[in-house]
Amino acid sequence: MIFCHQDSKAPRSTNNLVFLRVSLTWWLTHTGMKQKKYSNPFTATVNGIRDLFRKKERVGELKPDDRLDGKKALITGASSGLGLATAKELARRGAEVIMAVRSGIPEKGEEVKEASGSETVKMLHVDLSDFDSIKNLVEKIRTDIGKIDILICNAAVVSKKARRTKAGLEEMFTVNYLAKFYLVNLLLKEDLFNKSSGSLPRIIFVSSESHRNPEKFEWDDFGVFKDYGMGKSVERYGYYKLLMTTFARELSRRLNPGRHPEFSVFALCPGPVNSNIAREAPAIFQPLLKLVFKIFFRSPETASEPVVYLACSKDVEGKGSDYLFLMSRKEVDDKADDPENGKRLWEVTEHFLLKYEKYMNQRVNPLVHTEK
Repeated sequence: MIFCHQDSKAPRSTNNLVFLRVSLTWWLTHTGMKQKKYSNPFTATVNGIRDLFRKKERVGELKPDDRLDGKKALITGASSGLGLATAKELARRGAEVIMAVRSGIPEKGEEVKEASGSETVKMLHVDLSDFDSIKNLVEKIRTDIGKIDILICNAAVVSKKARRTKAGLEEMFTVNYLAKFYLVNLLLKEDLFNKSSGSLPRIIFVSSESHRNPEKFEWDDFGVFKDYGMGKSVERYGYYKLLMTTFARELSRRLNPGRHPEFSVFALCPGPVNSNIAREAPAIFQPLLKLVFKIFFRSPETASEPVVYLACSKDVEGKGSDYLFLMSRKEVDDKADDPENGKRLWEVTEHFLLKYEKYMNQRVNPLVHTEK
């Protein structure tokens, strides 16, 4: 049994929250779960909270002189949550911030300007489920922005059920993995990373510890639309994070073939964030989720620390790759780190995109096969 001292001067509601936090912390510490850590919304939430209370050695600290004056940072999904908080902090540290968003133009840009005191904030529209929109974004960067120093691939979605994009692809697969592969490679093809500033261009992927959950890669039906409901959405989210983290490792190997790195390719898990990523959870669970998120999950401002650290800290200057969980260095899952998996993922993704573009040019949808 757990006993919690009650401060008679504190409001009863505050003491109730403290008791709930302590009680749940004890339960998380002393119970074991036989199921996968991130197989459904409940286990994902519980294990995310548990991870917050584990002691970890910090990799370093952000310093006042970790600044980005004269540098351009492109952030996807910057209109809310972690992306918005990151945009504000990078702007405070002197960066010219380019917010690539689907909505929130211009009000979210004005919010970043007001919070940071910076006027060098721009907003560009992009729908990461639409490859034409991604092409338009890259063209805008080429003509209006110029070479960028930092790319932060933050945008992600957790849908309550499988949904097709207008091109017939599965939405989470597209937004959480395929769009990132497409965007990064298009920026590289157009030579839009600044390699002459005296410091390495940085490409940062906001991943998740849920990338460790999948048992294997789905090579045989890569990209095939699979129907799923809310019970499988978190599991699919983890699988697409595995793809993205594997891509990040392979990208670093390909961009840095020699002894001296030419790009920094980083990935991180910010831990559980009190954001709107679970906005599609069933309405009946929304009040409970909001309460749990408020009590146990970190604010976007706090959770953005590892993103900002990897974007501007001098501690990681010259590194070819890195992975942080919260503010602690950690190895990625063996599956994601395996060069053979990285090579195969790159090849199957290229083949998938070539097939997709070929059929789209013919105005035929190549991906009508649905697996239930």
